[in-house]
Amino acid sequence: MKPIYDSWDRSYKSVFGAIRQDETCRFTIRLSKDITLDYPPVLVLFRTGFKERFLRMTEITDEGDCYAYSTEYTAKYTDVHYYYFSYTANGTRHYIKKQNVHEGNVDFGDLFQLTVYKSTYQTPDFLKGGVMYQIFPDRFCKSGKVHEGVPADRVMREWGETPYYKPDENGHVWNNDYFGGDFAGIQSKLPYLHDLGVTCIYLNPIFESHENHRYNTADYMKADPLLGTNDDFEELCREAEKYGISVILDGVFSHTGADSVYFNKFGRYPGPGAYQSQDSPYYEWYSFMNYPDSYEAWWGIDTLPNVWENNEDYTDFICGDEGVLKYWLSKGAAGWRLDVADELPDRFLFNLRKSVKSFDNERIVIGEVWEDASNKESYGIKRRYLLGNQLDSVMNYPFREAIINFVKGGKAADLANSVMTIAENYPAPTLDVLMNFVSTHDIERAINRLGGENCDDKSKDWMAERYLNEYEYNLGKNRLKAAMALMFFLPGVPSIYYGDEAGLQGYKDPFNRRCYPWGNEDHELIAYVSELSRVRKSIPNLVSGRISFISTNDDRVSAFVRHGESDYIFFVNKSEADIIIENVSGMLGKYSEIKEYTGEFSNNTLKIAPYGYAVIEAVL
Repeated sequence: MKPIYDSWDRSYKSVFGAIRQDETCRFTIRLSKDITLDYPPVLVLFRTGFKERFLRMTEITDEGDCYAYSTEYTAKYTDVHYYYFSYTANGTRHYIKKQNVHEGNVDFGDLFQLTVYKSTYQTPDFLKGGVMYQIFPDRFCKSGKVHEGVPADRVMREWGETPYYKPDENGHVWNNDYFGGDFAGIQSKLPYLHDLGVTCIYLNPIFESHENHRYNTADYMKADPLLGTNDDFEELCREAEKYGISVILDGVFSHTGADSVYFNKFGRYPGPGAYQSQDSPYYEWYSFMNYPDSYEAWWGIDTLPNVWENNEDYTDFICGDEGVLKYWLSKGAAGWRLDVADELPDRFLFNLRKSVKSFDNERIVIGEVWEDASNKESYGIKRRYLLGNQLDSVMNYPFREAIINFVKGGKAADLANSVMTIAENYPAPTLDVLMNFVSTHDIERAINRLGGENCDDKSKDWMAERYLNEYEYNLGKNRLKAAMALMFFLPGVPSIYYGDEAGLQGYKDPFNRRCYPWGNEDHELIAYVSELSRVRKSIPNLVSGRISFISTNDDRVSAFVRHGESDYIFFVNKSEADIIIENVSGMLGKYSEIKEYTGEFSNNTLKIAPYGYAVIEAVL
């Protein structure tokens, strides 16, 4: 007997995953002939806050052991829809809801999701099929160039020292130690990044700020002087373009620094800032409870006062024709990654996207969202990130967790379910440009999580000088190779966090932000990542997000198909042993020809090296 319903099977749902507005999708359920229906089944479809729609499934097909009941739905509204099926037999009403991630079962389970996105929604092509590289600017490369206007209150450190993390006598951690990474340093390493296969650099914040992470913006219109000038940034973008590399900036628009042109709590700037005077042009940007010392701040951190993003003046300052977004795009930026996107209101995101796309539709907008961004709620509001009017892409934390869990011993089916759920929920244009990663500046480095002790319950003192021993490093490195292969070959765009490819270690902030180990790199790991880039760029199917998984009945292996004119089948081995798969053609079935692309494949037998991968090209 066939399943009652399977949302991943096109014989049940004619379009896999999200659909465009005005697109028609056919839904089919299959019921045993033993069930005597009182009247035809119905598809029940609704949006949050709207009444249910009942679509009668009146087309009936005899399939031998069952009847197939079908109906069609033409999507009219861009929104996240939910649905289930219902039928009545012998006077009893039954429901078909989701069980086991994508299959229907009778009378219990969850609702199925159907994302409907704007018919004109497209995402930039420049990132598709490429490779990103995330740089924390202060810690990647120091050119030695002398920069003017660097504030005297900064503590300059020797390259490679452990970042400061202990509070001062007043209990404050000011993040005021700097290692001197700059634009010129990044520019000097463009040949290295090109050889690594990088096509896009994502820079953590570059604006003038008075902490080393630069998430407390002091002046949106000025590069931090320790990095260089605005012209230096423009030169970096021009030179990067010669290597086929674009540059994306980090936009921090939910708050500013207290030590800034706009708030000016410490009087560093001529002023007047909002903290100094209610007549300040910036006063209306902020929310004061008891002026001036009590004000809304990001997560209660008083060095990060919140802004009213929908304040007309602030919105124009960021999104206007002479605003921050277009200024830096005119300097060569290829787009924006938005810090804490879930704290930016819908109207502001609409205005932001409109501004970026009016400059150039090929400039990208990526949001920091830690959960499934298609159905995310924040502060009681159902978000609309991926319906076509806000974001192009998001940081793909769900993939990161799925990859790490699989490599550390999880089941292949769990990885497949996690990946396919995102593939089902996200619009295809988004899936093509998802930002995939295993490390970032906000989480411990993957090599530590994969090879070392769990640091969740550990102190900063424990993390500060904690390095992997030889066994842990080799384990972490080998597992990182498998994780990187998955990151490079799953839908989306791999994003390498600077130094991961060189074996750089680090637990949580600030130890995940150590200096790049120039002169002490793991060259074998760099060569491995470079080869991943080469393979990725040689396979046209990796430009689009189409994917399905294959079971090998071996939890040491993840196997999946990236679909195209010919299909490419990827096998990733997370174990320390060679894995042999015999009768590959029998397992794959439908293909007219199967041939090796990379790996060891002969006599219809595939060998996958420990922590390695293999790719087979299969002709339909």
